[in-house]
Amino acid sequence: MSSFLPTEQRLAVTRQRYPAFPRDAAVLIRLIKHIFKRVHDDANAMLRPYGINHPEYNLLMMLYGTEGYTLHPTELADAAGEKSANITRLTNELCDKGLIARHASDEDRRKVALTLTKDGVALIESFLPDVCALLVRQVGGMQPREMVQLERLLKRFLTQLERD
Repeated sequence: MSSFLPTEQRLAVTRQRYPAFPRDAAVLIRLIKHIFKRVHDDANAMLRPYGINHPEYNLLMMLYGTEGYTLHPTELADAAGEKSANITRLTNELCDKGLIARHASDEDRRKVALTLTKDGVALIESFLPDVCALLVRQVGGMQPREMVQLERLLKRFLTQLERD
């Protein structure tokens, strides 16, 4: 039985009780939530031996994918899709682990910049093979054209959400 089947059954009951309920929209939103949870849980399990969790991984990868491995906290929050308060907590944890460093920004000494340390880069490069294997496994049943189509649709969906 699909793990999503009980959700579909509850949505059907909701639709019976309130016929105007937008079942198709609700299914998409709930699928995204279920997918996020599974991706998050799988990533946490894979990253645990490296001493980090999925939100920390996301911050490290945003820095790794940036020229100079450096971002300001606000840029990092936007890139990682995290709230400012969570960025502070996560960056404190990553600083304590020696994976990132805080320093004054080159452009404006009043601003803080966050930069990957050598240990941070080394950690990322040690777990990247496992991350790549996980990503390939997670989309393993999809054809390249399906992934391109899903990417296009999800970007369109995100654009619509950002308009609201």
